[in-house]
Amino acid sequence: MLFMTTLSIVIPAYNEGRTIHLILDKIRTGELPAGVGKEVIVVDDCSKDDTQAALARYQAQHPDFPLQLHRHVVNQGKGAALHTGIAQAQGDWVIVQDADLEYDPAEYGLLLAPALNGVADVVYGSRFMGGNPHRILFFWHTIGNKFLTFLSNMFTNLNLTDMETCYKLFKREVVQALPLREKRFGFEPEVTARVARVPNIRIYEVGISYYGRTYAEGKKIGWKDGFRAIYCILKYNLFA
Repeated sequence: MLFMTTLSIVIPAYNEGRTIHLILDKIRTGELPAGVGKEVIVVDDCSKDDTQAALARYQAQHPDFPLQLHRHVVNQGKGAALHTGIAQAQGDWVIVQDADLEYDPAEYGLLLAPALNGVADVVYGSRFMGGNPHRILFFWHTIGNKFLTFLSNMFTNLNLTDMETCYKLFKREVVQALPLREKRFGFEPEVTARVARVPNIRIYEVGISYYGRTYAEGKKIGWKDGFRAIYCILKYNLFA
């Protein structure tokens, strides 16, 4: 099939061997808007479990699935895995997809809509707007996310509702031109600060679902990452 547009799906993975096939199944079987193809780029950030073996098995079982596998020989963090994946992307659009099941690939079309309509260069998927399902979990995480978004907006002069969201869709040439440095969870405030300074950039936001995980289910981000996010908001808006 000849596609007019390709979506590059970049997945950072760390110790997701038990469930990585589930998110890949959702991506493989999910429908994209007419004329949109997909390439999937998974970066294993030196997992300590069998993530690498699970990915190799999946690739062997689905030889027609456009899946690229990359692996860091030393654990560097989510941001570093995203840097690797973004650099490898060849599609017209690039979206970030966590390896867990908190975000639903069936909603790629929601983020692609303003992009394909020619009005957006960047689209954020917000967990805090719209009427889509949202798992009820940590109160202080929600407060923290809203505070970080508010602080980021103060410096970027954007009116985002969810700066920390995983689902960020970029025109490939836009995100590949950004001099990204943050190797861990500071990716979100850094990429927001940098993209906000791109001349004439058109940023949109759409409501998405959120199926959050508990720490027992594998959630990794913690309070230290929140303080790092504050540092990154200040650093990349004021000094970088």
